[in-house]
Amino acid sequence: MSIAESLILIIKEEMAKHDVHVLKSVKLEIGKLSAVVPASLLFCFSIMTKGTNLEGAELIMEMIPLKATCTVCGETFEIIDHTFICPHCESRDIETIAGQELTIVEIHAS
Repeated sequence: MSIAESLILIIKEEMAKHDVHVLKSVKLEIGKLSAVVPASLLFCFSIMTKGTNLEGAELIMEMIPLKATCTVCGETFEIIDHTFICPHCESRDIETIAGQELTIVEIHAS
């Protein structure tokens, strides 16, 4: 609920900056390790925007895979099933580079 609330606040601020009043869609990038459940976010967003100028807007969510780089061999790879081990050299010394984000990519309003 708090994520949807923060999202709505940011959207309203951006709409006010650009003097637009009706939200058509919002595109988000959601990292698989971000702890955001897309169905829950969609439900909360639709409930919280009911009766507002944001009601009926499409929430487009792109899931970003969890990726890491091995600090030993330099290999970049996708982390699957929470296996935080380099598939190339089997090192556990890795650095996550994607998959934790929650980013507003695009707001379409009029």
